[in-house]
Amino acid sequence: MTGIIDTFRQTQRDKIQLVFRALHHRNFRLFFVGQSISLIGTWMQFVARGWLVYRLTNSAFLLGLVGFSGQIPMLFLGPIAGVIADRMNRHRLLVITQTFAMLLALIFFILVVTNTIRIWEIVALSSALGIVNSFDMPIRQSFVIEMIDEKDDLGNAIALNSTMVNGARLIGPSIAGILIVATGEHMCFLVNAVSYLAVIASLLMMRITPKTPQGQETEIWKGLKEGFSYASGFKPIRAILLLLALVSIVGMPYTVLLPVFARDILHGGPDTLGFLMGAIGIGAVTGALYLAQRKSVIGLGNVIPIASVIFGIGLVAFSFSHSYHLSLALMLITGIGQMIQLAGCNTILQTIVDDDKRGRIMSLYSMAFMGMTPIGSLIAGSLAGQIGAGWTVCLSGIVCIAGAAVFASQLPELRRLARPVYIKKGIISETSATI
Repeated sequence: MTGIIDTFRQTQRDKIQLVFRALHHRNFRLFFVGQSISLIGTWMQFVARGWLVYRLTNSAFLLGLVGFSGQIPMLFLGPIAGVIADRMNRHRLLVITQTFAMLLALIFFILVVTNTIRIWEIVALSSALGIVNSFDMPIRQSFVIEMIDEKDDLGNAIALNSTMVNGARLIGPSIAGILIVATGEHMCFLVNAVSYLAVIASLLMMRITPKTPQGQETEIWKGLKEGFSYASGFKPIRAILLLLALVSIVGMPYTVLLPVFARDILHGGPDTLGFLMGAIGIGAVTGALYLAQRKSVIGLGNVIPIASVIFGIGLVAFSFSHSYHLSLALMLITGIGQMIQLAGCNTILQTIVDDDKRGRIMSLYSMAFMGMTPIGSLIAGSLAGQIGAGWTVCLSGIVCIAGAAVFASQLPELRRLARPVYIKKGIISETSATI
């Protein structure tokens, strides 16, 4: 009996080590801790900003407009940031972007605590933060591989990175909802500003081999063209980016409408909004941990459309819910599908992309994810004003399901085209039957 218990315990330890194996790398461990703290503040600011806008304006359209202004810079600047990420020191660039984001959070805090903030200032500050994030996100995504000494752990690092982001989504909005009730929105902006010190400190503590620039500033536009040609010319990359863009433009904007659901449909307050966001976070962490325990990227192509369907079904069901507890459960399911789809796409892209084009492809990933969402946010805000938030989210879910079906129909060809890349990178052998 003792032997069986010892075997069970060892099995559990092995599973835990498998799930968290990327944390054995010192640089990634530092980044994981610092970014986890910072992202809690980021999600607190996200909730506070949405509640502030809706409290000041009572307008679903302006909720969409603020979401649009904060993310639209990614559509135009993201690809340029990708070229820069392939040519400059990503580590140094991240310190700069995080510092600017901290300063913007401080400005937000000062304007809110003095009760002088107006809607145009929220739009302007959101746009400025969007510009910073346009550079930060693709640089950060392509920097992950520099923190991992063993490239076999890359997929695990990406999954843990997603766990970190959504663990913060679980904690941050819940704290924000309580804090807004107790003190007002301003404290969320202050906490976010202070939290950036953690990630900046973690970056400065890293031991990173200096990156030698691969090109000159005059070659940026040439590099930009090369990146687009590479992505559009290889169908597996193109198909993944198109599915991600579709889900982002029609599905992801549901988050900007959550204040409407929290107050007008579920008859709650900022704490209700925080717990809805927290439920998404629980689901997302669950999805990310599922990906983290996978030993290989093989078979992930099948998982992506299934996750997209789960996401779409969650949205459709949520759109008809008037029950607080049912809505929380549906947001959890939605979070699972959303995270597996996003992180799954990220993992496959980082696996099959050439190293010298990684920054540019990750910038296109960021553009498809973050750059499309603001357009969807604007459309969703406008549509919600016409047909209601419920029907808007319902239509979004239906379109996501349709997009997943189209992607699934292309899988046999995508596997055939990706197979030589998997063989070249040593992921599968030439005699392997599946990828």
